[in-house]
Amino acid sequence: MNSFDNVKQMKRISSDEVKKVAQLARLELNASEIHQHAKQLEKILEYIKQLEKINTENIPCTTRAIEVVNVLRKDEKIDYGNSEELLDLAPSRENKFFKVPKINNE
Repeated sequence: MNSFDNVKQMKRISSDEVKKVAQLARLELNASEIHQHAKQLEKILEYIKQLEKINTENIPCTTRAIEVVNVLRKDEKIDYGNSEELLDLAPSRENKFFKVPKINNE
């Protein structure tokens, strides 16, 4: 028995079910909106039924639709020829360092 067995047996989404979900979500829906949401939910459940027919037995699990690979570079120290030029660009400096506002009370 899979998790969608109850979906397979579901024929229609009732107005009471839509009202209950709307209440749980703190939504105020009028009769027209309740009817519209019921139809939309039925379409979603129909789509789930179609997806259940797809054989995914040998398909590995994934967390993303597109593979994401971190591009890393070696962490190397590179001396910049003119550090004075960079320090002069800062709003504030102290000797050979950037001066920043204090962020703790210690």
